[in-house]
Amino acid sequence: MREHAAALRDLGAEPAEVRLPRDLAGVEALILPGGESTAMRRLIEAYGLTEPILNLAASGAPMWGTCAGMILLARRITDGGEPMFGLLDIEVRRNAYGRQLDSFEADLAVPTLGPEPFHAVFIRAPAVTAVGPGVEVLATDPAGRPAAVRQAGRLMATAFHPELTADRRFHRALVEMIRVGSAS
Repeated sequence: MREHAAALRDLGAEPAEVRLPRDLAGVEALILPGGESTAMRRLIEAYGLTEPILNLAASGAPMWGTCAGMILLARRITDGGEPMFGLLDIEVRRNAYGRQLDSFEADLAVPTLGPEPFHAVFIRAPAVTAVGPGVEVLATDPAGRPAAVRQAGRLMATAFHPELTADRRFHRALVEMIRVGSAS
């Protein structure tokens, strides 16, 4: 979370950490960060955040899931478990790239972010195994699987961790989603 907050501050945004439902007051967008998705799910449920986050999504607020956050946003999970929010029309498989020791980095083409490749850090990452018709694939991994996706101009997910790099283009895309949403 600290890394996402620092990236947003670099862009002039004012991030707020959300731990309780009251922390969502005034929030214009939400990043569901990496971590362990099962533990995150338990904490979201224990602190009563499920409905408030779904209400925030229903209001049109942009949301971005990175790594485990992608799993929380996914509509389907291939290796068991019920979806948490089911907002993003993708199917994912947890830890699809292997264990912690199998973590890797790769330069990915992300045409919507410009011609420069994006240096992606994959840590026990989920893999997108299917995308729905309304989902735009922004980038693929070295094996050709979707690694960054966007839906309806307000939901985004990355299997990797952009916050662990100095490249702020994905964070800038989130800030732009907020700007576009507030202008409409």
